[in-house]
Amino acid sequence: MIQIPDNISKYDNVYDVLKERGFIEQVTDEEKVRDLLGKEKIKFYIGFDPTADCLHVGHFMQIIILAYMLKYGHTPVALLGGGTGMIGDPSGRTDMRKLMDTATIDHNCEQFKKLFDRFLPFDDEWKYEGNEGVFTPGHQNREPLPGRCISVNNAAWLRNLNFVEFMRTIGKDFNVNQMLRSEAFKQRMARENGLSFFEFGYMLMQGYDFMVMARDFDVKMEFGGNDQWSNIIAGIDLARKECDKEVYGMTFALLTNSEGKKMGKTGKGALWLSADRTSPYEFYQYWRNVGDADVEKCLRMLTFLPMDEVRRLASLEGAEINQAKEILAYEVTKMVHGEEEAKAAQEAARSAFGGGADAGSVPSLTVSEDQAAKGVGLLTLMKDAGLASSNGEARRFVEQGGVTIDGEKVTDARLTVTKEMLEGDGLVLRRGKKKVIRITLK
Repeated sequence: MIQIPDNISKYDNVYDVLKERGFIEQVTDEEKVRDLLGKEKIKFYIGFDPTADCLHVGHFMQIIILAYMLKYGHTPVALLGGGTGMIGDPSGRTDMRKLMDTATIDHNCEQFKKLFDRFLPFDDEWKYEGNEGVFTPGHQNREPLPGRCISVNNAAWLRNLNFVEFMRTIGKDFNVNQMLRSEAFKQRMARENGLSFFEFGYMLMQGYDFMVMARDFDVKMEFGGNDQWSNIIAGIDLARKECDKEVYGMTFALLTNSEGKKMGKTGKGALWLSADRTSPYEFYQYWRNVGDADVEKCLRMLTFLPMDEVRRLASLEGAEINQAKEILAYEVTKMVHGEEEAKAAQEAARSAFGGGADAGSVPSLTVSEDQAAKGVGLLTLMKDAGLASSNGEARRFVEQGGVTIDGEKVTDARLTVTKEMLEGDGLVLRRGKKKVIRITLK
């Protein structure tokens, strides 16, 4: 469970805290929002479309924001996209998302909620009920308990919609000319495959989400990444037109590196929050190896260290910056996987890389693009790297459980190392306690 220390900030308004940590990008009315968050305790929401059965580090940024708001007395609403996930948000996409069946979407929503429960306390007795379509509003069974989040699934009001009723009631409030000015739509329409009408309707559905929650249980704000600005504005306009509700929106900076590229991608894919998808060691190593220019931003957004300490660590230079990276990696891994796993990952990394030495000091072996494209057998790689004198000896080491890749024990001697596994920082191949080598692409 995430615990934010009381000394996190000198401010007592969460708006000022989030601004100090560098989260806030856009606000619909900064003065009103700051005043609202300082004087009232509100319900607000962040939406999570279930595009996979696991949360990744991009979602973790949103979980941290939920935790900040909860710390300062507000009620987070984690909206599961059991309805919107039937289409998929086109924002930031170059092509249409793969369609999922209802059973897959429902399963993914269940897995998301299990992960939420690891990080935040929920009032699971709170329920949304009664919605039967556009003309029959729903309601909450009671007010949420103080100090608790609540979770609701937009399948409750989206899956039972009648298309004609929805278009007559909600579609009339959307101006196509304004929608086409949305950056997400403009980018897709400029591409050869364009934008389908199917996806074009996503903005109506997300806007309708905000309106329903504002109407039925008094949600006053929507938060999201910068790519959600147009969808948030759509919901604000719809709540005003249909319910005469004044609601607000705020977007947050995406977690990008100094080159503007999204962080949280590895050679093996996304940096997942489940240990069975991304091991704690691999998770730790990702943050231990961030670029020097990204240390300050990651410490500020992904840890709860006081800002004075963040600035001190970010100001370190040369080899000393590795101290800051170790602290970053430890703090983030502790939040996601717990203190015990964070300590184990840190000890394993220090052992693999010679105490506190930089990972760059570890012996390395490069594999050509052509070799990697074809795939390289693990046993051959061990022999080439000097971790075994022959394929037979390499096989025995694997069968005896003495070989790991990025901290995970290898059990299959027939494993093939692929190009995807070597992208980015490559992989760390280890035999026993002292034999270690980094394998990278040439």
